[in-house]
Amino acid sequence: MTAGAPRGELLAISDLHVSYEDNRAITEKLRPGSDEDWLIVAGDIGEVFADIEHTLKLLSERFAKVIWVPGNHELWSHPKDEVDLRGVARYDALVEMCRRLGVATPEDPFLVWEGESGPVTIAPVFTLYDYTFRANPRHTQEEALAAAYKSGVVCTDEHFLHPDPYPTKEDWCRARVAETERRLAEIDPQAPPVLINHWPLTRLPTEVLYYPDFALWCGTKLTADWHVRFNAAAVIYGHLHIPRVTTEDGVRFEEVSLGYPREWRRRGLRENLLRPVTPRVAP
Repeated sequence: MTAGAPRGELLAISDLHVSYEDNRAITEKLRPGSDEDWLIVAGDIGEVFADIEHTLKLLSERFAKVIWVPGNHELWSHPKDEVDLRGVARYDALVEMCRRLGVATPEDPFLVWEGESGPVTIAPVFTLYDYTFRANPRHTQEEALAAAYKSGVVCTDEHFLHPDPYPTKEDWCRARVAETERRLAEIDPQAPPVLINHWPLTRLPTEVLYYPDFALWCGTKLTADWHVRFNAAAVIYGHLHIPRVTTEDGVRFEEVSLGYPREWRRRGLRENLLRPVTPRVAP
């Protein structure tokens, strides 16, 4: 754990999806309010390795520190990507790229943010999903997937996101959860964590999805108590493209996505896209 962070603002955004020209233009304009601001990027910058690298390089040159977690799109093995790695090998390559740029990842020592109300641990995590967020809780995984295919609500991950060398995404998810729980348990209780994950940690945020079957690709029940068990100061996530703030068990959950142009045009583009998420922790 590394201490001594400056006292700027802790800002967050996710789901930049820079493959869209309008989103790329928006991303190019993102700037800090001060030289001491840190930026959390909670996944889904894009699908092509070069686009992800370009965006993180740009942001790392502007912000005092950038913290990144992978989304499902970064993990895709897309046919248009010159980097043809799959699964864990692709994730490892993304982590190494981030390290060259000085960007913090889920594989690096957790940083400590020295906020005005006390220190918090910046805890980027990568959990993936295991199909346990089911629209019908009585369904088996096979039944839930069959219902999603029948309704036509199927995540593109089923074509492009590969778990190699794990047999299934569920196996990869379980391995990620176990290792992450080990690391979170070692956090100093005097600096409670800001948990950062691309996928929501609990099932609750998915209950507002327009297509309930899509929840299958949105997380795992294995993380449902993390915000309580690890005494989280806040939880930051994306993936749903439904930016909002909710509270569970007294903990603030913030969905910080930009989303696709058709989505942010419909709801209107926020004036300040970078969400201030500096936790208010009692001294």
